[in-house]
Amino acid sequence: MKRIAVEPRADWQVTAARYGFRFHSINGEPYWDESAYYAFTLEQIERDIETPTDELHHLAMSLIDDIVASEALMTKLSIPVRYWDWIADSWRNRQPHLYGRMDLVYDGRGPAKLYELNYDTPTSVYEAAFFQWIWLEEQQQRGVLAKHADQYNQLQELLILAFAALGKSLRKPFYFAAVRNSLEDQGTIEYLRDCAVQAGVRGDMVAIEDIGLSTKGTFTALDNKVIGSLFKLYPLEHLFSDTYGPYLPSSGLQLIEPPWKAILSNKGILPLLWQRYPDHPNLLPAFFDAEPDTPLPPGWVRKPLLSREGANVHMTLPDGESISSPGRYTKCPVIRQAFHPLPRFEGGYPLIGSWVVGDTPAGMGIREDATLITRDTSRFVPHAII
Repeated sequence: MKRIAVEPRADWQVTAARYGFRFHSINGEPYWDESAYYAFTLEQIERDIETPTDELHHLAMSLIDDIVASEALMTKLSIPVRYWDWIADSWRNRQPHLYGRMDLVYDGRGPAKLYELNYDTPTSVYEAAFFQWIWLEEQQQRGVLAKHADQYNQLQELLILAFAALGKSLRKPFYFAAVRNSLEDQGTIEYLRDCAVQAGVRGDMVAIEDIGLSTKGTFTALDNKVIGSLFKLYPLEHLFSDTYGPYLPSSGLQLIEPPWKAILSNKGILPLLWQRYPDHPNLLPAFFDAEPDTPLPPGWVRKPLLSREGANVHMTLPDGESISSPGRYTKCPVIRQAFHPLPRFEGGYPLIGSWVVGDTPAGMGIREDATLITRDTSRFVPHAII
């Protein structure tokens, strides 16, 4: 694993505009960063990323039966009681799911370690599936990368196949929804909608703010058309706490991702994995933290169960140094996970996002931050297999 500096394409912003990549910069700074790429060997990808991704995914899935059957575990995950049966039924009926991303720390040598699962509203799929592949092809054409260079990236192909399979069970009409004013979220659902179209599945767009509730308790779009199925790039836990949340279980609405994903997208899955599979080479020791107000011992990290984009993470490094990030999750229950630092490269600290489509490992993207905490402003850096 190497970080290799290269000259960015002079027309990369024009290329991004041509392909609808409107969120390539954040606050005037590049979010998409092709001033370097990470190079891997095929063995590193297959042995250290793809194989552990497959195993970790199936280990996590193996816990769901026990969790939905346990009031104690659902309570530990801070899932509201009124949604327990709905979530359990969605799992027992094996309501279909689309994709997920697990965040891995990997330095090219030791086994990859799981930081967390992003299995409800994972972002950066457009960058990972599409735009970094365009980068690879163009850099090969321009002689920057060798013709035999490759990429761990079957994401788009598998997403199209997954939508083709989903199309057989989706309740019609089907919609894609995200927050209206988020360029990143809107760009993500536009890309996923395009994948669905390529699979022969039609889906309209609606802003999450424009979804209403009919007098019959069904959810509707602006034209008062009842929504049959909804891909929502909007967290399940936010839906639970919204005004219309209590109507979800009886509404007949089919969600993608399904309600049972609330279990896997919760950081409480990490201590449950460690409890079931202690000393697994790809897991870090993790525990529910019953005393979150006490000082954090050196060599540990605190994470809120429901935080996103690195919010409210607190680290105490082995030497006693503390690092923390701000956020909105100040009153959320937390877990404690063993500190295992991201590797340091010239450009910062890379975090590997390893994708699963359905139940199949599908590819990866790399986010790079100037600190040990990967945040929403972290840069996306492409990769290649050399």
